[in-house]
Amino acid sequence: MSARSIEIKSNEQIRLMRRAGLAVAEALNVMGSAVRPGISTAELDVMARSVLADHNATSSFLNYGAEWGYPPYPATVCISVNEAVVHGIPDSRRLAAGDIVSIDFGAIVAGWHGDAARTFCVGEVRAAAASLVEQTRQAMWAGIAAAARAARVGDIGHAIEQHAKRAPRRFGVVREYTGHGIGTSMHQPPDVPNHGRPRRGARLSKGMCLAIEPIFTLGSPMAVTLDDDWTVVTQDGSWAAHWENTVALAEDGPWVLTEPDGGRAELAARGVQVSRLAD
Repeated sequence: MSARSIEIKSNEQIRLMRRAGLAVAEALNVMGSAVRPGISTAELDVMARSVLADHNATSSFLNYGAEWGYPPYPATVCISVNEAVVHGIPDSRRLAAGDIVSIDFGAIVAGWHGDAARTFCVGEVRAAAASLVEQTRQAMWAGIAAAARAARVGDIGHAIEQHAKRAPRRFGVVREYTGHGIGTSMHQPPDVPNHGRPRRGARLSKGMCLAIEPIFTLGSPMAVTLDDDWTVVTQDGSWAAHWENTVALAEDGPWVLTEPDGGRAELAARGVQVSRLAD
């Protein structure tokens, strides 16, 4: 642990985090495959709990906040539909054709956390919504690729923000909610904003693990929290998309711990080689 409380992991600890990452990846795949018109968000939460049991894992999200005096989060997964930005609580709501749904999930295995999010289209969606989902996904990978070469956190945020600016249409980049360090707890220093200036912010070093998670909207990036104290929605009602992966910065390159292939395919397309730890 450094003087700034940024947790530095050994190669063995990163391998332990991979176990949590694979549990997260499997749960997101199971839930994503089940997304269809008519399924309830509560049913998706049940699926996530089953994957946790299969991996002898516990939830990073269930009861989160209680230790700080906040209302404890009541589910194992955050499910945010359409204008919901983050932290949507699963309930009896049923997805409808044309919706988009962001699913954010975290797991703990042997004391180590994994955290990732995906946004799925429910059947056919309008072109603007499909573009929002894809461009947010691409921005996540731009941020991960930047982390492989970056000196500081600001380089990651800059890459994400620049991707938004180059997109075919204008998107709002949510600034209030950021990526973060991750390891023996889900949220650790440093914060990883989705905007920034190159060569600014916390210095990156080998052994750091980061959750990189852009959130884009079709309108204003401003957000408000609903009366349930958890669900965050866009202020103007525009739709939002959220993508996230947990990434280890190993000595010889990045390893995307929440992707089954370790990030090989997406990073190779961006000229980045994944760490040999992934072999």
